[in-house]
Amino acid sequence: MVEKSSRTNLGHHQDFGMEAYSIDGVSSQSESKFYDDDGHVKRTGNVWTTSSHIITAVVGSGVLSLAWAMAQMGWVAGPVVMIFFSAVTLYTTSLLADCYRCGDPVTGKRNYTFMDAVQSILGGYYDTFCGVVQYSNLYGTAVGYTIAASISMMAIKRSNCFHSSGVKNPCHVSSNPYMIGFGIIQILFSQIPDFHKTWWLSIVAAIMSFAYSTIGLALGIAKVAETGTFKGSLTGVRIGTVTEATKVWGVFQGLGDIAFAYSYSQILIEIQDTIKSPPSEAKTMKKSAKISIGVTTTFYMLCGFMGYAAFGDSAPGNLLTGFGFFNPYWLIDIANAAIVIHLVGAYQVYAQPLFAFVEKWASKRWPEVDTEYKVPIPGFSPYNLSPFRLVWRTVFVIITTIVAMLIPFFNDVLGLLGALGFWPLSVFLPVQMSIKQKRTPRWSSRWIGMQILSVVCLIVSVAAAVGSVASIVLDLQKYKPFHVDY
Repeated sequence: MVEKSSRTNLGHHQDFGMEAYSIDGVSSQSESKFYDDDGHVKRTGNVWTTSSHIITAVVGSGVLSLAWAMAQMGWVAGPVVMIFFSAVTLYTTSLLADCYRCGDPVTGKRNYTFMDAVQSILGGYYDTFCGVVQYSNLYGTAVGYTIAASISMMAIKRSNCFHSSGVKNPCHVSSNPYMIGFGIIQILFSQIPDFHKTWWLSIVAAIMSFAYSTIGLALGIAKVAETGTFKGSLTGVRIGTVTEATKVWGVFQGLGDIAFAYSYSQILIEIQDTIKSPPSEAKTMKKSAKISIGVTTTFYMLCGFMGYAAFGDSAPGNLLTGFGFFNPYWLIDIANAAIVIHLVGAYQVYAQPLFAFVEKWASKRWPEVDTEYKVPIPGFSPYNLSPFRLVWRTVFVIITTIVAMLIPFFNDVLGLLGALGFWPLSVFLPVQMSIKQKRTPRWSSRWIGMQILSVVCLIVSVAAAVGSVASIVLDLQKYKPFHVDY
């Protein structure tokens, strides 16, 4: 039997659909053990669930391209850039974590989303600017993950083909069926009501990210042991083997790859809104950030360094799908399967904030879209089916999949979106909010230091954007819609 109900969001709440109801006529919900101080269902996130969300967001399959990024910059600049951006990310994460509440860090008004924080602290046109950049970036990431997942699925097919027919067989595979398959999976997972209920998916995804990163690292170590030499050079790819222009674009792209590998600020506040208190949400977030960024930096360095040591300046764009390795084929298949499972979770981590934003807007405009039907599931608690959520999220995934099929070199476009989003979301807005919130005096040493950091990161973003545009121009020369073979 299906029962009809209506979901109510009180106080214009934006925390991914958490519901609030009165219990036995008690109006002061904040006094109940079932509700937080804002009158909504108790948050249950802790250091470990928060860390898993961050790792799922940060450690993408891009970790396997770090050897290529190292090849563009060499043994000197590559490690320095990795350390620099891990430090920048940790610092700006600390600034942004303090923006979750306005005023008192324990009892102040909550900001449920990144846009909420920008609007309440900076106001004006900042929130519109933030929304356009943030949600464009989230949508672009969903498209990019669809492409990345299909590439890993095709890599499994090609790996088995190479094993059965020999490496000389090109084993071309079309990407379209795999993108459609990934889209069908995302239609199902997109029906998870809100971000709070994706914690288990994030934990599975985080485990998978460590699995394929470890396999990539192990294969790199084995390759170095086999050859008995550490390949690579101090300055990376030499001019002469490539043109000066290609070298410059490569360095810019490599710089961007490493910088954006750490970027997750666009969903930090949304992740923080899942954390229970006490202790304060900011304290838990800062501790989780130290753990996750420390772990991811270690993995980034190990995978990037060993991959570069194994292949030198000829390191492939992706160690597991660019066929830097052919054997053992079964281990490479396991690694690519882990990438696909990780991207299923990562897609949701980035899509849920966008889902919540659209659904809140629709709820304000058409309150009837909040209608839900309780669908009984044998052995489990009833599922709250929202017709609007079912239709809108399904359409979102379908459009995302079509865009991925239409422009399958979208990873370059995603690099451009990342370049345009890194500076404002990860540096500029957190810095400006911190300055205003803590009333940092203009021209003080702290103010000057923060502005210098912002300018340096702006230059990096512009350089990475130029490199991405150059790649897009090259891809357009051989572009065929809906036709990609690997």
